[in-house]
Amino acid sequence: MADDGEPSRTARGQSDRPILLGASLKLYLDVDASVAWATSLAEIARAHPAVLAGDVRLFILPSLPALDRVIAAVADSPIAVGAQDLFWDERGAYTGAVSGADLARLGCRYVEVGHAERRHVFGEDDAIIRRKLAAAVRNGLTPVLCVGEETRQDAALAAETCIAQIESAITDAGDFDDLVVAYEPEWAIGQSEPASPEHVTAVVARLRSHLALRDLADAAVIYGGSAKPGLLSTLSSGVDGLFLGRFAHDPQAFASIIDEAARTR
Repeated sequence: MADDGEPSRTARGQSDRPILLGASLKLYLDVDASVAWATSLAEIARAHPAVLAGDVRLFILPSLPALDRVIAAVADSPIAVGAQDLFWDERGAYTGAVSGADLARLGCRYVEVGHAERRHVFGEDDAIIRRKLAAAVRNGLTPVLCVGEETRQDAALAAETCIAQIESAITDAGDFDDLVVAYEPEWAIGQSEPASPEHVTAVVARLRSHLALRDLADAAVIYGGSAKPGLLSTLSSGVDGLFLGRFAHDPQAFASIIDEAARTR
């Protein structure tokens, strides 16, 4: 669907659900820079009324080597921390693997599963993603399950692709305490512009309807894929928030998105 530049048709309405803003650093920042970034965000979060009230919730995913120092840097703030990956088992002869049990003990609350880069760069398929999501649930971590179509296409077709990915991932997961579904169309990742508000709203509405049928109506559904300041206010209230990448590397840009989220409440 084309974006005709008229946000009024998809503008957010009031919702009782908090707005969820997450950010992944991928491997862009080293450990010291990650800690400095997290420290700046914690100062912003501690002073923001919407964050303190719980109307806007924040989570960040630093690189694995930075996790313990970032957790310490935000310990007295309303920011939750997570990991960008985990292994499907807790213990064993798995060189280089990261245990979900260890992530939970470190203080992680979230863990990302199924990102397009994990699929294409590291060769993870549906079976691996299914096992990793089950490991997240088993260890009390909230999965941030990334789904999205590879190529630009009609919203209905895109939604069906995402639903198939969701169904595959949750098959062996058991009972969820919490779940975040991050809709990230692969063709929008790393681009100058995100998907259009109309496209995002249509896909997310279909995903939300499907999740309700699976007794997962409380799952948060957020959008990622070149998400940046100005996008959230053009989306419907059915979109629970944003999953941010490089646009969040500037703490002040992140702060502007928090302000935008607060204005939509």
